[in-house]
Amino acid sequence: MARHKKFQVSMDATPELDISSLIDVCFLLLIYFLVTSTIIPRETDLGMSLPAANPSNEQPKIEPMFISVDAAGVIYTGVGVGQQILDQNADDRNVPLLDKLLNMYAVNARSAGSNPLVQVYVDPGTTQQRVIDVLNSLAGARISSITFTDLVD
Repeated sequence: MARHKKFQVSMDATPELDISSLIDVCFLLLIYFLVTSTIIPRETDLGMSLPAANPSNEQPKIEPMFISVDAAGVIYTGVGVGQQILDQNADDRNVPLLDKLLNMYAVNARSAGSNPLVQVYVDPGTTQQRVIDVLNSLAGARISSITFTDLVD
């Protein structure tokens, strides 16, 4: 009969997983994504004061500017006979005529010592992107007193 030798496993030979290189790779990926990401302010973070539920009886010091957006995305300013067409291309996110008019209105209102106030009427068929374009233009002119209205004269 053959002799069988029993092999004894030493306690030092236990398998180990070296994760030190894995930790280095994780930190490198974290640093890469932190450096390459850009911080863009979200459109919902624009500070705008919306009107209260109860209407106020006091009149503003200046006439509010009235902006309307129709179903085709055309932006108008004014009401009635004095209504002007500003920006007609609904596919273009830039609204240069509205930007220029809002900047002039804001400068005039602030020089008169009052806060610029804008009323916005949006047709129910308007795309949301066009409304966001108008709100971005208002934020660019630093106008934060905005009222959405459904009353058109």
